[in-house]
Amino acid sequence: MQRWKITIEYDGSAFSGWQRQPDAPSIQNCIEHALFKFCQQKIKILVAGRTDAGVHALGQVAHFDLEYGDRPLSGYEFIKALNYHLQPTKISVIGAEKVAPDFHARYDALNKLYRYRILQRAAFPSLERGLVWHIKRELDIEAMRAGAQYLIGHHDFTTFRDTRCQAKSPVKTLERLEIITRPYDDCGGLEIIVEIEGRSFLHHQVRNMVGTLSLVGEGKWKPEDVKTALLALDRAAGGPTCPADGLYLVRVEYG
Repeated sequence: MQRWKITIEYDGSAFSGWQRQPDAPSIQNCIEHALFKFCQQKIKILVAGRTDAGVHALGQVAHFDLEYGDRPLSGYEFIKALNYHLQPTKISVIGAEKVAPDFHARYDALNKLYRYRILQRAAFPSLERGLVWHIKRELDIEAMRAGAQYLIGHHDFTTFRDTRCQAKSPVKTLERLEIITRPYDDCGGLEIIVEIEGRSFLHHQVRNMVGTLSLVGEGKWKPEDVKTALLALDRAAGGPTCPADGLYLVRVEYG
């Protein structure tokens, strides 16, 4: 029995999320089905962090145990086989490696990087529809950056926690929250990228924080209103949950 770690890239637009569901397409279902096609074994895979419906990944990580006898199997061969059986879904295994029997994709994770992409321009996106949050109005980026500073550090994030969140504690540590801009096209379109790092996150925490910062960008809130919302420890005091479209799990780090 060999434990494997795989790194996965996917477009979550057509899926109900990561977690297996009996009556809806999920990332987990597709990968477990590909594994069955490859080795005729019913294998349950465990993931670093479950993503919601519509959320994407550039570097999601999962692990599972595979009994393959004494036959040689390299990571490269495994990737080729799984991706063959994942066609034509928008899921791709981009890395596979053998790991120690006690490796755990979720509990061994030391840091996660999430990226939220906002497209600011009048015209809707034709090529990346479902992959960015489209906002027509101009946002005040410097005000958003000022508001973001109140969220960095060790806090009770109850205000940004979904009511269905099953985490034992709302206290988390946000290591970094950076807002980056770059031209999206040659006609004035602007891409606003919010990068957020920490060891673990509450359900909808990233989307709720970005939604709150968008109120600051629109001028509906002052930057210091973010601090007031954080200290309120009340979901009703926070901003809206922004769409899943623009959210990506970029990287999971291990020791």
